[in-house]
Amino acid sequence: MPMLLKHIDAIAREKQRDVLYLSFPPAEKRESRTHYEQLDSRKRIIEWLDAHHVIWLMCGDVANENVMRSYAGQIYVDVPYDTEDPTYHSLQELLEHSDGSMRFKDVMFWVVSLQLAMKNAHHDEPGFWEKWAEDF
Repeated sequence: MPMLLKHIDAIAREKQRDVLYLSFPPAEKRESRTHYEQLDSRKRIIEWLDAHHVIWLMCGDVANENVMRSYAGQIYVDVPYDTEDPTYHSLQELLEHSDGSMRFKDVMFWVVSLQLAMKNAHHDEPGFWEKWAEDF
């Protein structure tokens, strides 16, 4: 069934704050070529998020008018980017070693700043994506 996913930068503009998201390399760039739904790391992270009552959503990368990408398992994590926040701290411990390197080799942990997201604010204009699709 088709789904309409929000780009991570649109989520940042809605929240009016920096946002966190996770990405996973596309299957063609992974050793195992496993579909994102079958990645053990992604399953474990989702189980952890659910067990800790952390809201998460499937999302797209930062929108780019020049590129069309398939969904590759990206996840928006509804936790503020705040190193003093206990939930953020727990999430960071799940995802990163104390030196900042990732615990999972096939996971990238991102912060998308509101400043970056605002560069695409014109995407929020009514009819923007419909007009874009007509001209694509």
